[in-house]
Amino acid sequence: MPHRFLVLVVGVLAALALALAGAAAENAAPGSFPVTITADNGKVTIAKRPRRIVSLSPTATETLFAIGAGRQVIAVDDQSDYPKSAPRTTLSGFTPNVEAIAAYRPDLVVIAFDPKGLSGALAKLGIPVVLHDAPRAFRGAYQQIRQLGIVTGRVAAAERVIARMKTRVGALVKKTKNRAAGLTVYHELSPDYYTVTSKTFVGKVFALLGLENIADAADGSGSGYPQLSAEYIVARSPDLIVLADSVCCGQKPSTVAARPGWNRIEAVRTGSIVRIDDSLASRWGPRLVDFFRAMATAIGRLSP
Repeated sequence: MPHRFLVLVVGVLAALALALAGAAAENAAPGSFPVTITADNGKVTIAKRPRRIVSLSPTATETLFAIGAGRQVIAVDDQSDYPKSAPRTTLSGFTPNVEAIAAYRPDLVVIAFDPKGLSGALAKLGIPVVLHDAPRAFRGAYQQIRQLGIVTGRVAAAERVIARMKTRVGALVKKTKNRAAGLTVYHELSPDYYTVTSKTFVGKVFALLGLENIADAADGSGSGYPQLSAEYIVARSPDLIVLADSVCCGQKPSTVAARPGWNRIEAVRTGSIVRIDDSLASRWGPRLVDFFRAMATAIGRLSP
């Protein structure tokens, strides 16, 4: 075999081996390190199983504890209020202090936002960062759980959590979808009528359960988070109102009923107003099942 041809063949085989290794990085044997995942901040390699994790993402905090990695977590941000045993601190995921984070000597930091180049600043200090933005679909949420399982050495536990979630969500949808036919919903993010459409993660929950979202027809910008007018909401008269501003803004059925003209809305007349914990309606981790269950229960009360 000519020398040049042999070199070419060896080079091709080496390139193929590298490609296969990269493709298999996320499917490494459970608990084996190093591992590489592709997060929202690009490829992230974790050299060894982390023992000092800092989570600046409430959703990631819930997931880490759900997959059995809680003992590896040494600090969480000021918004991570679940589970109660999480080591909550004054760290902020919105206005992060790089020095304060680094002071915990983390070997992994998980974030949901990357303000002011946080991930880059931590990378310069040799601290690996996994960025998990809010997904727009359930598949993305499951993938994030899977990736946290990979980087913490909890692959099997993460897969069990995902399997349970899919099974329970599927059962709730099967039980509820026919009952929701023809029913409309308004999901309130704030008392000034910001809401979500079916393009968003929360909106997809309503769509999967079979509800019609009144905001879909009013999202002229296509942002997924339009601000409606009181007149529009009253005119559409949704069958179900979901208050995701009960904790932050003190909204409840009585405050909604007291709004001018809202006594004409079907949901107000029938008392079909659901207060949902703000955090439950804004996170995409394992407690997603609880959100589905709360909505399925509300639909069950509406339908004959």
